[in-house]
Amino acid sequence: MTLKTGDTVEDFSLQNTEGKPVALSELIGEDRVVLLFFPLAFSGVCTEELCSTRDNMKMFNSLNANVAAISADSFFTLREYKKVNNLNFELLSDFNKEVSAQFNSLYEEYFGMKGVPKRSAFVINSNMQIEHMEILEDSDRIPDFQEIINVLSGS
Repeated sequence: MTLKTGDTVEDFSLQNTEGKPVALSELIGEDRVVLLFFPLAFSGVCTEELCSTRDNMKMFNSLNANVAAISADSFFTLREYKKVNNLNFELLSDFNKEVSAQFNSLYEEYFGMKGVPKRSAFVINSNMQIEHMEILEDSDRIPDFQEIINVLSGS
């Protein structure tokens, strides 16, 4: 099923960097969540994207938005990645690629690897509806964070 803005998504639960399950509904709380799917921990563009997100967390917090980043890396790998880059938001392991598939964010093949998440960004509101989505085919591109900010601020 192809997702579009306005669609309601199903709740899901993935392991965080401590191996504990975190549900989408917990991340949203009473506000919104920005979900960032990324191909691979420790790769250049992914690190650039997530470190930029880290550096802008005060802005996301001021707009009442939580942030979580999702990859198919194990939670052990994500734990080290979070530590090395001092990331200040949840990293979630979609090791079985079920959530990435639910969000239509999987490459069939990525540098010879199957089932790698596409770089994608979603804003999900407290009703579990998609307010914004961007699924990039080119993993060298970074989501349009200005557009995400516009959506969060109601601009």
